[in-house]
Amino acid sequence: MRIATWNVNSLKMRLPHVLDWLKQSGTDILCLQELKMTDDLFPIEALKQEGFEAVWSGQKTYNGVAIVYRRDKFSAPIDVQKNIPDFPDEQKRLIAATFKDGADTLRIVCGYFPNGAEVGSEKFAYKLAWLDSLTEWLKNELTRYSQLALLGDFNIAPDDRDVWDPKGWEGNILVSPQERKAFQNLLALGLSDSFRLFDQPEKRYTWWDYRMLGFQKNHGLRIDHILVSDALKNKIKSVDIDKAPRKWTKPSDHTPYWIEF
Repeated sequence: MRIATWNVNSLKMRLPHVLDWLKQSGTDILCLQELKMTDDLFPIEALKQEGFEAVWSGQKTYNGVAIVYRRDKFSAPIDVQKNIPDFPDEQKRLIAATFKDGADTLRIVCGYFPNGAEVGSEKFAYKLAWLDSLTEWLKNELTRYSQLALLGDFNIAPDDRDVWDPKGWEGNILVSPQERKAFQNLLALGLSDSFRLFDQPEKRYTWWDYRMLGFQKNHGLRIDHILVSDALKNKIKSVDIDKAPRKWTKPSDHTPYWIEF
């Protein structure tokens, strides 16, 4: 089974990219972020024509998340949750669903974590509060589901290996000590950073700024992650960042990250 995450930065603009990549990659479950569309505009018919179904939570202009899955492999998921319970929020940033594969049960949590704008700002405080609420909710989820994966655009580079210029970024949003501590709090629940379960070459990233030839110069950050529970950890066979879609015409500034188990 292969699961993946991709911040598409507007599904309306990048639906052809998503459909092409799904066909090429053999992905079974794909978590999408930044749909930037209301629920009624979600392209479910186009996905169905290619053999996929989805659950989604959309929002005009900003945010929006979805879990896309192969119709020939999974029946409709159960226990679909939109947004974090007990955290009132108008922003559509999280969706979770449970999939059955034979006797196995897999809980998929797809999140578009807040950016935070600037350390010390109101948006930064919102980000930290959102992360705290997510962590508290996941404690309970992990007692209910031994096989759980948290996928998404975390808007956090966990350590200096995940930043092209650690000195230049020091103290900034996405790399602040508070954000990195929040990431560690998620790991402390019993989750593992799937990317770091394998030896990795240096300077591997999932996001590059559109400006200043960021991609061409590999001036990127690794901010898109898949965290896995202990029950999934030992099943993982391989992981990879697929940079190819970042080279396509009018790409997202993020590229897919996948794991196979």
